[in-house]
Amino acid sequence: MFADISLRAASIRAFFENPVFMAPFTSLLIAQLLKGLIHVLSGRMKRTRELVEIITWRTGGMPSSHASVVCALCVSIAFVEGLKSNMFVLSMWFAMVVLRDAVGVRRATGLLSKTVNSLGRTIAEKTGAEFHPAKEIKGHTPLEVVVGGLLGVFVAAGIALL
Repeated sequence: MFADISLRAASIRAFFENPVFMAPFTSLLIAQLLKGLIHVLSGRMKRTRELVEIITWRTGGMPSSHASVVCALCVSIAFVEGLKSNMFVLSMWFAMVVLRDAVGVRRATGLLSKTVNSLGRTIAEKTGAEFHPAKEIKGHTPLEVVVGGLLGVFVAAGIALL
């Protein structure tokens, strides 16, 4: 019985010590903390709750945590499995889709939603019609994605080489 518990504990410990888990997780934490720090230093923070939202779940901003996570995942797999492995190839294509989505589709959708909401408010003011705004998804600028990606690469390389 104790051997079974010890084996489970060892398996759980091995999971959390695995660099393919640790690199993306650490990269995510650093990216989100940096977003919060940048928000505070820019003087845009109005409430403490806003900082908690930024760190825990709000999307968009500098650096891109999406880019950071997928680049850390890809680089950590490259170190652990090698560049010839199927897992590395899979993670590389996955990263490319996520990076393209972060800078392209999500950003375009957010800009479109913002324009639709502006137009809807104007029409509602002029006609008195009821208007329900669309959710404005904040995508990333190319610089935010590049910085997030570089953060992920450096965190994964640091974890792999330490």
